[in-house]
Formats: sequence, C-alpha cells, structure tokens
Amino acid sequence: MENIETKILNRENLGITERLPIKVVQYGEGNFLRAFVDYIIDKLNKEAGFNAGVAVIQPLPDGLVNMLNHQDGLYNLFMKGIKKGKEIQENVTISCIQKGIDPYKHYQEYLDLAKEEELQFLISNTTEAGIAFDKSDTLKGFPHKSFPAKVTALLYERFKYFNAASDKGLTIIPCELINNNADTLKEIILKYAELWSLEPEFKTWLNESSSFHNTLVDRIVPGYPKDDIESYQSQLELEDKLIVSAEVFLLWVIEGGEKLKAQIPFDKIDENILIVKDMQPYRTRKVRILNGAHTAMVPFSILFGNETVKETVDNSFTGDFIRKAVFEEINPTLSLPSGELETFADEVFDRFRNPFIKHQLASIALNSISKFKVRVLPSLLGFQERYNRLPSRLTFAFACLIRFYDGKWQGNSLPVNDSDEVVSVMKKFWELNSYNELTEQVLAKEDFWDRNLNKVPELKDKIVKALELIDTKGIEEGYSVFSKYE
Repeated sequence: MENIETKILNRENLGITERLPIKVVQYGEGNFLRAFVDYIIDKLNKEAGFNAGVAVIQPLPDGLVNMLNHQDGLYNLFMKGIKKGKEIQENVTISCIQKGIDPYKHYQEYLDLAKEEELQFLISNTTEAGIAFDKSDTLKGFPHKSFPAKVTALLYERFKYFNAASDKGLTIIPCELINNNADTLKEIILKYAELWSLEPEFKTWLNESSSFHNTLVDRIVPGYPKDDIESYQSQLELEDKLIVSAEVFLLWVIEGGEKLKAQIPFDKIDENILIVKDMQPYRTRKVRILNGAHTAMVPFSILFGNETVKETVDNSFTGDFIRKAVFEEINPTLSLPSGELETFADEVFDRFRNPFIKHQLASIALNSISKFKVRVLPSLLGFQERYNRLPSRLTFAFACLIRFYDGKWQGNSLPVNDSDEVVSVMKKFWELNSYNELTEQVLAKEDFWDRNLNKVPELKDKIVKALELIDTKGIEEGYSVFSKYE
C-alpha cells in the first residue's frame, strides 16, 4: 500500500514548480478568506496574468499556518449552489498562497515582508472584533496583540526600509464585516502612530502613498465539510486537510477609482466584483434584501411550521409571501436602479434554495428584535412614507415577531434567543390583558426601535388585528384575512 505521505497535497506531488512574487500580505488564514479573496487572486493569476503570490499572517496564537505550510499553501475549494435556476458544483485547487507566517513565533520573518520589492496589497479578515485599538500595544512589544498594531508596525518598517519612497505604499483592502472598515482601520493606525511617537513623515507617507478601501463582502462559506469529508476526499487524488466549501454566489464591493481598477484586473475575470465610488447603497441593498428577508421570515416561517430557509422559499405560501415582501415592499424603498435590485434579489432567492446548505431558521433567530430594527423596520417605514400606507407583508411579519417572543405556540416552545433583558421585557408585555395594551407597550419601547412606533399612522391597529388573526386563524389563513383588512 502506498505511503500516506506521498498522497498529501503539496507542490511536489501536484507538479507545481512556479513560485510567485509576494504581492499580497493577508491577515487571516480562515475559511472565508481562503474561499473568497484567495479564490479571486488565484483566478486572477490563472486567467488575467496577475502573477500575485500571497503571504498569509496568522492573526491569533492558535491557527492553521503550520497545516497550510505543510501543504505548501495548497488546498481545494468546493463550490456548490444554484445559479440562474441551475444547480452548480465545481472545485478548484487554490495555489496563490506562497507561505504562511506565525508572527507570535517568527516575528522577524513577519517584519521582513515589509522589504518585499513587489508587495502592493494588504488584505484582512480578522472578524468584526479585529479592527480595534489596544493602548497596551507598543512598537517594540511584539508580537502585538491587536491586528491594527501589527499592520502599523509592518507599514512603519516598509516606510523606513524604502526611505519613504512614494511608490512603496500599500493598497489596503480590509474585509471585516463592519461599516467603513478601511476608514476605521486607518484611524486606528494613525492612533498607533501618535501613541508610538512616530515621525510626522510616516503619517504623510501613509496618507499620500498608501490607499484605504472600504469594502462589502458576501459569500456563505460553511468551511471544512467535516460531516461529509469522505465524500469530498474521494473526489481528490491527494489528501487535503484544508478542504473548504462555499456557495457559488460571490459579491465584493470595493470603494475605489481608476487607479485601483488599473492595479487589479477584476474586469478580466467573470466574478461579481464592483469598484464603486460609494459602497453604502450596496451595503443597504444587502442588509435590506438578504438580511431583511432572513429576519422577516424567521418568526413568520417558524410559526407556520417550517424549519429551514429552503423550506420557507420552496413552500407555495411562505415562499410567495417572502418573495413579494422583497420585490413589492423592500425593493421599492431602495435607491439603486430597479433592474439591479431585481437581479440581486433573484440571486438571493437562488441562495436561499441552495440544496447544499441546510440553514436552520432557529439558528438565525438570535437577537431578532435588534435585527428587525436594522434590517426590516427601515423598509417598513420607508414604504409607509413613500406610499402613505403600510406594507401588508412586512407589517404582518412584525406582528409575527411580537407573537414569536411569547415563547410558546400551539403547545410548543419557540426558539427565542435574545438577551435576558429583552426576553424578560417581552414576557412582561405578554402578561398584559389585551393585544391592544401589548402592542402599545411594544411599539413604545424606544430601547428596541430608537423611536416610539405608536406615532406611525395605523401601525398599532394593524398589528393588533394581525395578532388576533394569528392566534385565531393561524398564519396562512390569518394573513389571507389580514391582507384584505383596511
């Protein structure tokens, strides 16, 4: 029997001899970056001659860098999903990563990346908590605790090594899921420059020779398919301990202009990557359509009897309800062209019905009230302001949300998952004597909604009616009657 070592995925066993120059420093070795950014860089290399090697930095003391180096930076990405109504399955071996560095054990090797002649880009995804300032970090106190401190140290080393050369600044593209991620990162880097008393010329170089680009990223990445690993591995000739799975859909919106377009030939590959002046409309589009549909469907669909997102959109009643809520009540409140909104919404529903992802409604029920405030309420209020009437489906979904927080339905417990304070407040409201009192108290709770929603014309009366119908007729018949209620 052949020795298992000869079967390991590495460059020798795969016959790859080419080494690429380090053009990208990437903070993060997790599933998302490997299934998103590295996939794109790999495609740019293979189809557009980008010729970019990636050096991956392990952001935390425990990580995958050793395993990544053992496979020479190679791994397989399996993409599965629905695209324009058709089922897609494909896999590709990603080869753009040239090396991984653990700065906690090899700090000088990390710092030496600053001296790479062809280095141009810095990309990151260190989670939303990663872009944070830690005043205990010092310039010499390596390895630094915070990600921005590590970046500041690397940039400062490059500034010194190349004598503040204007062509040696970096293009910085963070992918953390916070709004204005690049602006926030730059602000913290400048705080470290101040804290560490770095020379004013460094700040000038940072402002004039480097560029920071806010982004929006979107791709569902389940990651390592541990439950089906034998099935995945059977499709490969070499053993891969870093297999990653992802949906087919991908969206990357980057704030930038012609200079960024010239630096990275995104137009040479067929991927959904947009370089725009302002990403906020696209962020709003994602939050209102994709996240808003998720949040609106959860209580409504659970009360109906569904368990997954796919069941929700496949069911004739709940699927029609959510689709019309998006196309007829959410999209009309958004500022982008209707064609763009409809295309995006169609892609969202393709993602919702992806047979390869079992997305439990209960798993996305966390903090539903705060999510509703951010993701759904602006569409409901925007529709009311524009058309001088309430959107029937979003209003009914609001009533379902309130009903959900009672915590029980038809003799069963509901998967309410929120802070103790929110759960306690809603429990007290549900002890009131009438739907009218309950609704008035919920809508008046400014801690929930940042406003008193009793002031919204007809909202209280509509929700009271919806709650009565939900409890007396159920979800489907209840909505049928409610939709005719004036």
